[in-house]
Amino acid sequence: MKAKVLFVCMGNICRSPTAEAVFRHYVEMEGLADVIHIDSAGTHDYHIGEPPDSRTQRAAMQRGYDMSALRGRQVEASDFVRFDYVLAMDEANLSILENLRPNDAKGHLGLFLEFAERYNAREVPDPYFGGADGFEHVLDLVEDAAYGLLRHINAKGST
Repeated sequence: MKAKVLFVCMGNICRSPTAEAVFRHYVEMEGLADVIHIDSAGTHDYHIGEPPDSRTQRAAMQRGYDMSALRGRQVEASDFVRFDYVLAMDEANLSILENLRPNDAKGHLGLFLEFAERYNAREVPDPYFGGADGFEHVLDLVEDAAYGLLRHINAKGST
């Protein structure tokens, strides 16, 4: 059975593409790229078709994550049916997703950091208006939660 994971933030240029790139890296390292499908989207239409923020890409590249092929897109109602996990970066975007979610959606909808193992934060903070250290903090949180999510999916036997 294939597991399908969608990461969601506001504009799909900082946090959710970071989660997509990091999680994809972990999945590929485990040899599971053919059984776990990964994507990201934004709740707003600000950056459709645009690459991730250059500061996000720079911070990610310094840790070995290439995001250059990613492009922003907006979440759509069909995503709730197509994906097993729809994971929001913060409470505000989770609330938007809860309102968009069709009644027949059966996948897991929640916060990405539910899967973090070392950090006890609930939200991945938006680094867009801050300095470089914000992008590093996002990566720290995302790496932790991505590892925990992969362990969860493996333990559940979804792969």
